[in-house]
Amino acid sequence: MEPYNIDKELTHSLFLNREYERNHLPYNNELSFYDAVKRGDIEFIKQTMIPLTSDGLGHLSDNPKRNLQYHLVVCIALITRFCMEGGLEYETAYTLSDLYIQRTDACRTCEEVTSLHRELIFDFAKRMQSLHQEKTLSHQIALCIDYIFDHLHNQITIEELANYVNFNPNYLSKLFKKEIGMPVAFYIRGKRIEAAKNMLRYSNYTYVDISNYLSFTSHSHFISAFKKQVGMTPKQYRNKYYKNNWTVINI
Repeated sequence: MEPYNIDKELTHSLFLNREYERNHLPYNNELSFYDAVKRGDIEFIKQTMIPLTSDGLGHLSDNPKRNLQYHLVVCIALITRFCMEGGLEYETAYTLSDLYIQRTDACRTCEEVTSLHRELIFDFAKRMQSLHQEKTLSHQIALCIDYIFDHLHNQITIEELANYVNFNPNYLSKLFKKEIGMPVAFYIRGKRIEAAKNMLRYSNYTYVDISNYLSFTSHSHFISAFKKQVGMTPKQYRNKYYKNNWTVINI
């Protein structure tokens, strides 16, 4: 029996991928999506989530259902690791992973696999969102935090938040600082910097694009605020961390 030649198979598979225009999903998009699950960013997930279909997936099996199942197992493993990195308790994360992999194995149709894919993503994301809001907050402040999270790309004022939760602006400002430990403006700036860090790590957006998208008053203000919070400029941060946070995962 002829020994298996992985290089020969690799060359052949790459040729077929080019011939039939079978391309994998962009690496940056994949990392950005998993990071959104880690952060519990439900709104971002809703906007960017791609259904688990054979389009854009690698060829792991000639059987369509099994191909989706294999990809879903990989997806579960990655989400589990990202969420543990984000603070999800290890035993909970691993047990959830085991349960979803068992359910993946039991799927009888491609439709069941794609439906389970959507279910588990929002399950993990909502758990991470709750984890980030674990501190006991009043209902109005929790609403403000959700609103801020969903509108980081817009200018947000205390008057706008107060109107959203039907509170007096001065009272809301004092309550927010009491429960969160910092003024609203500081909190918003911090969340924008966190979002900027993720965009610098996982995307090719320019510094100006990131500054504009996150509604900083100017590019120089973005650089100044970023350096003050992170300890380095956006350029220095990207040079240090762009794509360098990826680790090999054994499945």
